[in-house]
Parts: sequence; structure tokens; C-alpha cells
Amino acid sequence: QVQLVESGGGLVQAGGSLRLSCAASGNIFSINTMGWYRQAPGKQRDLVAHITSGGSTNYADSVKGRFTISRDNAKNTVYLQMNSLKPEDTARYYCNAGVRTYDSGSIYLYWGQGTQVTVSS
Repeated sequence: QVQLVESGGGLVQAGGSLRLSCAASGNIFSINTMGWYRQAPGKQRDLVAHITSGGSTNYADSVKGRFTISRDNAKNTVYLQMNSLKPEDTARYYCNAGVRTYDSGSIYLYWGQGTQVTVSS
């Protein structure tokens, strides 16, 4: 099995910064795309950013220029550096990863449990 564990969330004032981490572990042969999503109460889960195994990135318009996604392939870890945070960034942040395990020829999408980010005005 594969587990994704997020960390780094918390409470921060508007204009502040946080760095989220998500480490994947388990029966991992390779990881394809890794991403961050967020979900505010009463709203759908939306893409924040994702990054391919080769390092290509894509961002939601609302976070461009403020957030940076990166990954360490040797550690099976993806990061999200969040700067100039706004109250509207308040949400639970989830990471996901497309993983091929040693016992499967297919890529499956795994999710973490999420980490709360709260930005006060």
C-alpha cells in the first residue's frame, strides 16, 4: 500500500508564509505527477498546483506568483511554498500522487488526509 502524509499547515496572518510538505511511502516503484488541492468549507476541492516527474508545473490562477510547488524525487516528497497568504487561501490542503507500485503495472491516484491552513486578516 501507499501512504501520503502532509505536514506544515497552521495559522498565519495575512501576508505571511507557510511551507507544506507531503511525503509518500510504501510499495512505490515510481511516482508520476504530484499535486496539491484545497477545499474550503462548503466548497469543492480545487487544484492548487501540480508537478510532473520531470519538473513541469501548473498553477491555479489564484495562486500564480505567490505559491511554488517543488518535489524531491529521491525522498518521494512534494512541497508547496506559500507566500503572501490571503484569508481566501484558508482551506484544508490535500496532496495527491500518481503512483505505480511494484506489484501493479498501472498508475493509481493516492490522496493524503490533508492539513489545515488558516489565514487571519
